Amino acid sequence: MYSFDEFERLTLELDTERGRTLLVADPHIGFELSRGLRVRTRFEERLAEFIAEKDPDLLILLGDVKEPIGLSFTAKKLLMSFFSELGDIPTLITKGNHDGRIEEVAKEFRHVEVVEHVLIEKALFLHGHTGLPDVEFSEAYLGHIHPAYTFKSGGVARKVKVFARSGRFLVLPTANPFIEGFDVREGIKMVPFLRNSREIELFLPEGLYLGKVSLE
Repeated sequence: MYSFDEFERLTLELDTERGRTLLVADPHIGFELSRGLRVRTRFEERLAEFIAEKDPDLLILLGDVKEPIGLSFTAKKLLMSFFSELGDIPTLITKGNHDGRIEEVAKEFRHVEVVEHVLIEKALFLHGHTGLPDVEFSEAYLGHIHPAYTFKSGGVARKVKVFARSGRFLVLPTANPFIEGFDVREGIKMVPFLRNSREIELFLPEGLYLGKVSLE
């Protein structure tokens, strides 16, 4: 069973001019609907509880808030419940490739807004599936590729989620504990402005620096 500690490890809190800002990437709410699972995990309820307990001044969901591309009755119901549980926490969604029609749900909540990107001071927040916006920034935070890395030892392979840094870009892992993630060396190619990166730095969610990985 996943715990608040796991959500703590897979999310990131920053101090910005908006106050304590909590970043959550790629929750893919309703992923069971698209992946043939017959059992509801209800992980989004625990995620909402975690966010409510953290009570940030600003919540930024870095895209792919939902899994189904469209907006079925069930997906809408799950999102309505999730946003309701967040109370009055100001929430910005940097729209991802899975977030089609999410505005139809967000408009029901005064504290939830859907945008293409967010710029706070010199920090840029976006999903990562499109090109960069025409803005000046010193650092950027994104999701989209669910970065993970596979350790191999003695014939045993173990994949773990990681935070990946390429220059001034930091890619967050998916906050969904049921989604394993993609090998970051392949996933980085799905970000238009990072596909030519020569190397990336990897960090375990616990903060341990794993070092640099060549992409050439």
